[in-house]
Amino acid sequence: MPFELGLAVSWQKLKRPNHTWFVFEAVPRRAEKSLSDISGTDVYIHYGNARGVFRQLCNAFVRLKSQPTTQDMEQIYRRLTDLLPELQERAGASSPFEARVFQDLVFAARALTRRQKPSEASPSLEE
Repeated sequence: MPFELGLAVSWQKLKRPNHTWFVFEAVPRRAEKSLSDISGTDVYIHYGNARGVFRQLCNAFVRLKSQPTTQDMEQIYRRLTDLLPELQERAGASSPFEARVFQDLVFAARALTRRQKPSEASPSLEE
């Protein structure tokens, strides 16, 4: 994580001042222990589970026009989880992180997102 975070921060400072970066972590205060220069940055703690990640994504992207709820994300996550064995079998892959399987998961996630109606409970900033 330190390497990737360094790239994101550098990209913002050197190339794109409007670039926004976030820090997500499973364990509270671990990032601050590992990265001494991170002081003053909100770290989104997700406790290492999918629901926590979705909750913190909602918090991090609160300014976006389209705001899916944790339930919206969980529904897509479940559908992708169900689809994963078939995608891995088609690709002859043993891991979802092999290039072809990952690409197919991204494609499926985009398609599911376009088809899914946002939850009635999620307010729109366009109103």
